Amino acid sequence: MDFGLVLQTDPPASRVVSLMQRAERNGFRYGWTFDSAVLWQEPFVIYSQILAQTERLTVGPMVTNPGTRTWEVTASTFATLNDMFGNRTVCGIGRGDSAMRVAGRKPNTLARISEAMKVIRALGRGEEADLGGTVIRFPWVKPGAELPVWMAAYGPRALKTTGEEADGFILQLADLYLTEYMVKAVRDAAAAAGRDPDAVTVCVAAPAYVTADDSPEALAHAREQCRWFGGMVGNHVADLVERYGEHSAAVPDELTDYIKARQGYDYAHHGRSGNPDTQFVPDEIVDRFCLVGPVEKHIEKLNALRELGVDQFAVYDMHDAQEAVIDAYGQQVIPAVNS
Repeated sequence: MDFGLVLQTDPPASRVVSLMQRAERNGFRYGWTFDSAVLWQEPFVIYSQILAQTERLTVGPMVTNPGTRTWEVTASTFATLNDMFGNRTVCGIGRGDSAMRVAGRKPNTLARISEAMKVIRALGRGEEADLGGTVIRFPWVKPGAELPVWMAAYGPRALKTTGEEADGFILQLADLYLTEYMVKAVRDAAAAAGRDPDAVTVCVAAPAYVTADDSPEALAHAREQCRWFGGMVGNHVADLVERYGEHSAAVPDELTDYIKARQGYDYAHHGRSGNPDTQFVPDEIVDRFCLVGPVEKHIEKLNALRELGVDQFAVYDMHDAQEAVIDAYGQQVIPAVNS
């Protein structure tokens, strides 16, 4: 199993770079960041520094979207980084929850994501792409250039599009039941489209908080540090409930039930521990969606995720123990899972 580190691009950028270097030293192979231009600093500028100051790390956004950047600019940025540092980028893409809403726009449609994926991937590889009637290609892209495009998804139509078109599937929660359900949906869609289901890389991303023991005090603190994640996922779940209804065969109740007490969301606290808008998230959801507890619990859940077909676990590292979790994973968790 591969491991990734997910950060927000809060200033100073030097700390983001330093944490990514630390992750690489500890056996992480991927470095991801949020991409929301209003809330955080520009990630692609920081990727250049991360790539220059690491040797093997593959970097990318979790996730960008097809609305805040034109598609040829997105593709050119990735292709430039790959030309400078080798094929060490991956394009994670989604509807654009925070990036679009904070700028007063609605998240992108699946049709727009589908078209953007085709264009960005083709241009990033040096191939031709149609920009609404104008066919272009980058003449400077060298042979052998690659740009995998991984799609984030929860709902049935998004999972279907991921299986049919994406190189990878990003699932932002680590619940075992929902992971099994959604990975199957993606693979079934891939098979129905005539693709090899196993060729779609599966990346599960969720907060991880390693505690010294499983005492009530230690677990309570860990849950509070990760509760924000249930609120972030809840934004996407609320969209699904609005589209499909509260109890729908299209979306499992195991995903939607917990947002009944949700009363709104302020993106000023997005993705941060202590987010006051996420107190509705129960401990059960934190335990299901995240990895909290002693090292042994992390290893147990990661092994279970791998059995479900997960190729990468990406650690959301937004809490008060960033270095400690990176080190614990590097020294104990990753060696045990990949022994």
